[in-house]
Amino acid sequence: QVQLVESGGGLVQPGGSLRLSCAASGFTLDDYVIGWFRQAPGKEREGVSCITISDGSTYYADSVKGRFAISNDNAKNTVYLQMNSLKPEDTAVYYCAADTNPRDWTITGDYDYWGQGTQVTVSS
Repeated sequence: QVQLVESGGGLVQPGGSLRLSCAASGFTLDDYVIGWFRQAPGKEREGVSCITISDGSTYYADSVKGRFAISNDNAKNTVYLQMNSLKPEDTAVYYCAADTNPRDWTITGDYDYWGQGTQVTVSS
């Protein structure tokens, strides 16, 4: 059974850091693109970052470039999202998603598998 499980969310002060994890089971990440998305209350789910596991290419939304970094650990079948210099506007539920070949990494409908999400709250 294919499953993605996010963890690492929490409450952090502005300027702080968090590392989110997306652990995959039921499949290996080698042939997949893994995306991180977030959804704030009252807003649409938006793409934050993605990584193509096979060649390591990465993409970031303009709003997080220079602050967030996506990486993977094949031995643990896990993808990470390191989030630094967090801002209150980064507050959202963060989801990871997997697909073998999304046409557009920012489009939610292009992903077959989703995790349940983890809450990130940036507040003083």
